[in-house]
Amino acid sequence: MALQPFSALRVPRVRPEYVACACGVARAIGRTLPEAVILEHGHGCGRGGKDWQRTLATLQGIGTNPNVGAVLVVGLGCEAVNGEKLAEIIASSGKPVEYLEIQKSGGSRRTAARGIELGKAMFESISSQTRVPHPISEITVGLQCGGSDALSGVTANPTVGLVSDWIVSQGGTAILAETTEMLGTLHLLQARAADSDVAEDIRTMISSREAAIRRALGDKAHLAIAPGNMDGGLSSIMEKSLGCINKGGSSSIRQVVEYAEQPSRKGLVLMDTPGYDIESLGGLVAGGAQLIIFTSGRGTPVGTPVASTIKVASNSDLWRRMEDDMDLNAGQVADGSRTLKEMGMELIDLVVEVLGGKLAKAEENQQEVIGFSMTQEAG
Repeated sequence: MALQPFSALRVPRVRPEYVACACGVARAIGRTLPEAVILEHGHGCGRGGKDWQRTLATLQGIGTNPNVGAVLVVGLGCEAVNGEKLAEIIASSGKPVEYLEIQKSGGSRRTAARGIELGKAMFESISSQTRVPHPISEITVGLQCGGSDALSGVTANPTVGLVSDWIVSQGGTAILAETTEMLGTLHLLQARAADSDVAEDIRTMISSREAAIRRALGDKAHLAIAPGNMDGGLSSIMEKSLGCINKGGSSSIRQVVEYAEQPSRKGLVLMDTPGYDIESLGGLVAGGAQLIIFTSGRGTPVGTPVASTIKVASNSDLWRRMEDDMDLNAGQVADGSRTLKEMGMELIDLVVEVLGGKLAKAEENQQEVIGFSMTQEAG
């Protein structure tokens, strides 16, 4: 397919970010400003070392995501993850940023009132932006699966793999996440490494996660999958992993990045995230993903408040049951009504449409949730 331009996703929205103690104030601002997206998190205090660093990196990454137009940081004033410092970091990216501190702004009501004023002014400032063409080489797509079944690795994930290869061929970036769903595939992924350093990074990432799961689950480690996965026909984490990595297509792996880290190389990238969808999505968005392609066999409505989330059903039964939540039915491959190549082309067309402003089902349904991953043992 020829290189296709896309337009900015849509008018970026104002994003208030805050510590748990500031939740009430941020929600009050959001109730008055429906164009604002509220990022809820409870990690401003009680964290240290790597957890503190990861929290700051995640907030920073989400705030600087290309889809975010302006940021209002709301802090209490005594939290460990300093809101003023966070605002300064995000502002260095060139985005409009404001910071409010409840302890210095007269308490909850006056801070909320001031936040509403600032939010209205910021939205007015960025709403004059117009769509301009961009090449696919400027896009970063996050690859995610949730509620997988026995057909996920046969229909939906290979379909996404074709799209991943296409994005990479156009000079763009695709990020494959969920390290727990790469267990058992180390030899396959290492064989695709761009160089020996990347191969070693892949080994370290997967081996470390596998060791953590074995410490947590012992001889039950091979069963580190959800009950719904088993009900859907999957027998072990290795079987699930063999299907999961199909989302990454066949491109060489250019880089391995930490959770919420923005890749420095284009192409196919692995990100070390847990398998829990909500936390994995947080890492992908913080890593710069402007679009998420999310496959499911059992069905899940979840989306993110920052990146459009395209849902791909692995089977036609799911499509019929949850058509309000699914954007594409890859089950047609199993039904014999579409070839895998045809399904991939259809998904490419949908990706370009969504990048150009078409709302995905998760956005239509206002399924806006995002989580953070701390440096906990198993994922």
